[in-house]
Amino acid sequence: MRHHEFTAAGTGGIDLYAQAWLPELAPRAVVVIAHGLAEHGGRYETLACELVQRDYAVYAVDHRGHGRSSGPRANIGRFSHLVADFCAFTGHCARQHPDTPVFMLGHSMGGAVAFASALRLQQTLRGLVLSAPALAAGQSVPRLQGLFARLLSVVAPGTGALTLPADAVSRDPNVVAQYAADPLVYHQAIPARTLVELLGAMKGFPASAPRLRLPTLVLHGTADKLVPLAATRPVYEAFGTRDCAVRLYEGLYHEVFNEPERERVTADLFRWLEF
Repeated sequence: MRHHEFTAAGTGGIDLYAQAWLPELAPRAVVVIAHGLAEHGGRYETLACELVQRDYAVYAVDHRGHGRSSGPRANIGRFSHLVADFCAFTGHCARQHPDTPVFMLGHSMGGAVAFASALRLQQTLRGLVLSAPALAAGQSVPRLQGLFARLLSVVAPGTGALTLPADAVSRDPNVVAQYAADPLVYHQAIPARTLVELLGAMKGFPASAPRLRLPTLVLHGTADKLVPLAATRPVYEAFGTRDCAVRLYEGLYHEVFNEPERERVTADLFRWLEF
C-alpha cells in the first residue's frame, strides 16, 4: 500500500489537507470519503486500509475548519462551500485514475455533503454510500436552540451553540476514549454558523431526494442519538434511485464503522461495492 498526503484547493482560497491510500497496482475503483462534523479524514484510516486490501484507491479530505485544513475551527462558513470543495476534490481524485469507477462515501455531516455533491456529479459516479447521513435533524436540535443559533449566526457566528457528546459516537469505550483524546477532533461547542448552515441544508433535502438516481447504500444504527433514524428514514424513502439498499443495525450508535460489530458493517459495504 502507498500512502501520501497533499493539499487540495478549497473555495475562497482555503487550503484543504488530504490523504490517499493506494494499492500497488491499478485500482478496481476509487472511494472518496467525506468525514463528519468536528472530526477529520484520518479517523477513516482503518477502513481505508481494508479497502486498499481489496484493491480500491481511497481518498479523504479534511473539511474546511476541520483537522489539518485551514479556516476557523469547525466553522464551515457556508454549507455550499463544503459541497463545492468536495465536488472539486472528487474530480481531482477521479482524474488520477481515468476510466475507473468512482464512489462517494459520506458519514454524518459528510453524508449530507456527499448527498448534495452526488446530485451534482451523478453522471460521473458509480455509486453513493451514506453512513448515518445528517439529512434531517428531528429532535436532536430542539426548536428553541435552533432559533437561538440562528440569532448567534448573524451577530456572533463563531459562538458555540451545540456540544457533541463523545459517548454517543460508539458503544466501544476504546473508540470513545480515542475520540476524546484526539487533538484533531474539535471538542468544544459547534459554532452557531455551522449549525445554522446544516439545519438550512437539511430543510431542502426532502425536496431534493427524488433527484438522486445513483445506486445508493445507507448504513445506520437504530440507537443513533446524533442523527436519529426516525428523522432521516423519510428522506431515504424519497430517493429517486431504483437501487437503494438500506442496512439498519439494531442497537448500534452513530459511527457504525467504529462499533463492536464493525466487521458486519464493513462486510455489507464490501459486498455492495462489488455489485
